[in-house]
Amino acid sequence: MAGGTALRLVTAAVVALSASSCATFPEQPPAASWQPNVPLTPQAAPEPDTGGGGQAESSAEGGQPSKVPPPDGCTDFHPAVLATCLDTVVAVAALPGDGSNPTALVAERTTGRVLLVRKGTAPTVYATIPVDATTDGGLTGLALSPTYEEDQLVFAYITTATDNRVVRIAPGDKPKPVLTGIPRGTSGNRGSLARDHRGALVLATGDAGTPADPASLAGKVLRFTGDGKPAPGNPTAGSLVLASGLHAPGGICSSLDGTQTWVTDRTAAADVLYRVNPGKPLSTPAWTWPDRPGVAGCAATPQLVWVAMATAGHLQNLPQAPDGTFTGKPQIALAAPDGFGKVDGLDLMTDQIAIGGTVNKRSTAAVSSDDRVVAILVQPQGGGGGAD
Repeated sequence: MAGGTALRLVTAAVVALSASSCATFPEQPPAASWQPNVPLTPQAAPEPDTGGGGQAESSAEGGQPSKVPPPDGCTDFHPAVLATCLDTVVAVAALPGDGSNPTALVAERTTGRVLLVRKGTAPTVYATIPVDATTDGGLTGLALSPTYEEDQLVFAYITTATDNRVVRIAPGDKPKPVLTGIPRGTSGNRGSLARDHRGALVLATGDAGTPADPASLAGKVLRFTGDGKPAPGNPTAGSLVLASGLHAPGGICSSLDGTQTWVTDRTAAADVLYRVNPGKPLSTPAWTWPDRPGVAGCAATPQLVWVAMATAGHLQNLPQAPDGTFTGKPQIALAAPDGFGKVDGLDLMTDQIAIGGTVNKRSTAAVSSDDRVVAILVQPQGGGGGAD
């Protein structure tokens, strides 16, 4: 089994969120404080698969049955829950902080709403962006500016009636387009947006139903500045394209030190995870899931790559060696009955804390407080990610 990795839920004194109305967002009271608590041991892992076969297999070991009372309307008693009664949270942008009071901006795919969430307060609407969510698109990507601490700008990836595009949101202002004309199709419109922690934004675009078109911005990993221009250091000067070969990306993430970028993709044959190597096609997956658990958002730490599984309804982590190769079997965590159902959006706040959003609302996995935003602590035990 991979060396001593665990996922610990971020817990606190339970603070019930307002259940009086799921559609109103009153002014925020002072935030409740909380601290990490007891680790949740990951379940047994599937066999490793670095490009071939193998399905995820969970065992009965690890993960104690939850003793948290079930939700009551929009009130959720689970101490890791930051917000409730949202809708299809596929994009998350964690706000800067030391983890003592996790705060994030989260996006609803179908409504175009961006909401500010924090433990112990009701969500507040940060912005509403007109989107066309009649396909698999809508509002599917969200990221802070690479210089957020100075400019307070937020970027979103959206589908309109005519294209897919990146828009910029300034506090108190209407969204402004910065990168337009990314092809829109009857499928393959979902994308994912993140900071690369090297001064630029990275965007994974769907193929818009037309795979392998080298002249298109669809099906690519793009890297650009806050004004939508190709970022310095891209493999081809003047080009936005960092890598090509995507079909229906679920998430893109970079480690906080900027040394690694990963992207998940759902292909016709399998779900896959690629490590992005600038200037090289996305042709050989770093990991493959033939059982297609619905790879979605990801988060990368120096020891682990976490992947949310939006169909299977759990998270998996893959332990890394210092050179970025995987050293052991992935581990499954937050599976039923101890999880939150279908987690999709995922973003790191620190190397220990990630914020996730669920997409249960329209599924049989839904509870009364879905969709929810949750805080989880990802922390290796014993300091290693290698195989035993």
